[in-house]
Amino acid sequence: MSLKNINPSAEVTRKNQALMVNISAGKGLQEVLKSNLGPKGTMKMLVSGAGDIKLTKDGNVLLHEMQIQHPTAALIARTATAQDDIVGDGTTTNVILIGEFLKQSERYLGEGLHPRVLAEGFDLAKAQSLKFLDQFKITKDTADRDLLLSVARASLRTKVQKELADQLTDIVVDAVLTIRREGQPIDLFMVEIMTMQHRTESETKLVKGLVMDHGARHPDMPKSLSNAFILTCNVSLEYEKTEVNSSFIYSNSEQRAKMVDAEHKLVEEKTKKIIELKNQVCSTEKGKEQPGFVVINQKGIDPIALDILAKAGILALRRAKRRNMERLTLACGGVAMNSVEDMGPDVLGRADSVYEHVLGEEKYTFVEGVKNPFSCTILIKGPNKHTIEQIKDAVRDGLRAVKNTIEDGAVVPGAGAFALACHADLVKFKDTVQGRAKLGVQAYADAMLVVPKTLAENSGFDSIDTLIKLQEEQRQGHVVGLDLETGDAMDPCLEGVYDQYRMLRQILHSSSVVASQILLVDEIMKAGKSQRGGGQANENHAD
Repeated sequence: MSLKNINPSAEVTRKNQALMVNISAGKGLQEVLKSNLGPKGTMKMLVSGAGDIKLTKDGNVLLHEMQIQHPTAALIARTATAQDDIVGDGTTTNVILIGEFLKQSERYLGEGLHPRVLAEGFDLAKAQSLKFLDQFKITKDTADRDLLLSVARASLRTKVQKELADQLTDIVVDAVLTIRREGQPIDLFMVEIMTMQHRTESETKLVKGLVMDHGARHPDMPKSLSNAFILTCNVSLEYEKTEVNSSFIYSNSEQRAKMVDAEHKLVEEKTKKIIELKNQVCSTEKGKEQPGFVVINQKGIDPIALDILAKAGILALRRAKRRNMERLTLACGGVAMNSVEDMGPDVLGRADSVYEHVLGEEKYTFVEGVKNPFSCTILIKGPNKHTIEQIKDAVRDGLRAVKNTIEDGAVVPGAGAFALACHADLVKFKDTVQGRAKLGVQAYADAMLVVPKTLAENSGFDSIDTLIKLQEEQRQGHVVGLDLETGDAMDPCLEGVYDQYRMLRQILHSSSVVASQILLVDEIMKAGKSQRGGGQANENHAD
């Protein structure tokens, strides 16, 4: 009532009512995302106000695109999307676990247990779960391609259909292994994701080189070159205006012509130096095919310079994106030049093939067949916009999964194996806890089982029967996961189903903390200052 005395227009939800509102929000969000979990999960169709359609079962995409108005549900959604920002996966699992922690707590709260006791039990259970995760993980050589394929496959099959996921698995693993350098952190920005609305999604491929979304700006330039030298430069080959205000005064047309010639002379000299370098490196013996020469410039090239380069048989691209300039030298070798003065054969990169692909009014330039590349391109194709977006989201998650596994140096058996093993460990741990906090540990342990139960439901099996089968098998001392095809127990390590260690650790951290904080909320107050002078009105009302 104290808040009501201060601000009579404030809205207050008190004690048990506030708890029930928050718990129902967590359970409601859980119900929305529950059916998406796992490879057998269903999809959601999102329709924007403009009528754009997006089909997805990626929890991160759903939470970003959905309009969530309830403050508690929005808090849970932000926590889950932060999970994706940090580790790249586990969004749906995070939401489901938070919802289940709240659902399990509801039973004890209904019997009069104080939320603080449950929160203390959750803290103990979280610490024990993280300790158990470190014991349960399997340390492996994460440079092993087969292991990385298993991790990527497990991640991608939860995002797209099985056939496409298996195809993308090879692509994302090879992409990360291409850019990986021993002793250096993996920079996923060196993997360019390029999209083409063309043909079918099954034609998505990895280009060990670069694909640029523009082509040559002169019709007479060669469209395809083999065994090409590549000059990467940031040199202006056009007349540039001065940075200060200036003017040229002339009295007749001859003076004007001289000024224009002087402007173009500087550009011509730079262009001739490039052609001299081309003639130096592309001279060949008789009977052999002459190597190609490609200029990729970050700045502009004027029409006269383009014409000179075209006559010399040089393929020139202007105004290349800065990120592509960085990737080019990593993919093809060579040095990015800022001047034409110190150019020599040692600054050039090499590629087996450079060719232009025209699609409607758009041009794409492919640089392929490079040696020892440290940058590559994933070329995503699809018949329509929402298919391409779905594949792009899946590829991003797959790349992060492979990167996480390499950096962690460990994996965790998947298919719900960790949740089952963690539940069994927490049940034993509960006996060592003194007092009522053990009820919080029990609620936490029961909530962990939501993952295998949901996987079973989404695969069309009875969740209780499946859970009993798995627990009976586990009591015999085996690491047990759920076979989604048969509903029986299986060994995830033999089947090659692995989860990321980093992802599970982050899920345990964030879901436990958010669930505890929500349980400890005993009042929800809408008492912010009004944006339309309502504060003054309230003061007058109080008088």
